[in-house]
Amino acid sequence: MPIMPHLADDARAPSPLLTLIEGRAVLELAALFASYPILRRLPRGDGHAVLVLPGLGASDRSTNPLRSFLKDRGYDAHGWSLGRNVGPREGQREALAQLLQSLRAKSKRKVSLVGWSLGGVYAREIAKRMPDDVRLVITLGSPFANPSATVVRRIYEAIRGGPIAGGDFTRFRAPPPVPSTAIFSKSDGVVAWQSCLEPDSPTTENIEVEGSHVGLGVNPTALYVIADRLAQPEGKWTPFDRKGLRAFMFKPAQKSTP
Repeated sequence: MPIMPHLADDARAPSPLLTLIEGRAVLELAALFASYPILRRLPRGDGHAVLVLPGLGASDRSTNPLRSFLKDRGYDAHGWSLGRNVGPREGQREALAQLLQSLRAKSKRKVSLVGWSLGGVYAREIAKRMPDDVRLVITLGSPFANPSATVVRRIYEAIRGGPIAGGDFTRFRAPPPVPSTAIFSKSDGVVAWQSCLEPDSPTTENIEVEGSHVGLGVNPTALYVIADRLAQPEGKWTPFDRKGLRAFMFKPAQKSTP
């Protein structure tokens, strides 16, 4: 079967203007507090474990607001407990696998994975290796389709001590064998939005929100989507419903192929 083209093939890092206005994340945090009474009306979860993975250069502190929100909605939310995310390092894969298995054993239910930026790349790869332990994957501005199309590429390469290998990201683009939702923003000032799209399939979806990259973890609309996706009964995943009032909040589904 031929490999279908992907919008990320020609993706470029965001413009300096978009990067410059990433400071609007502060407004997204303020909007979260303002909209919290509405968000608290969303359906409560079934208590299953949710593992939240931070982005490049960030730690569990960055995901505190998101995990607090998930706990308030009834989920057993956890950080990754591996300190600051400085990119793949020795022992990290094994540590994440052990954590996932521990959460699965404790609850005796599959674990949902939520990954922000680089954390989402990890989440998808974990789900590919351990699909029997993963319920679903949600990514927030994660450039898995083209990790080089980002303004922090040089920072990442400096941390890693070398360039991003190759340029063939086909293996990263392949979707996990579990339901997967990619949340992205076309005004993302850190990563190219085209690189954050899941391939088109019956168990993948791409949902656009308005906002910054730095603010995705506190963006009220993104949290609305996360809560909606996590609230689905295990084994009964369906695509995000954009009917009714949601049609005013969410644009039509974005396809990853040109």
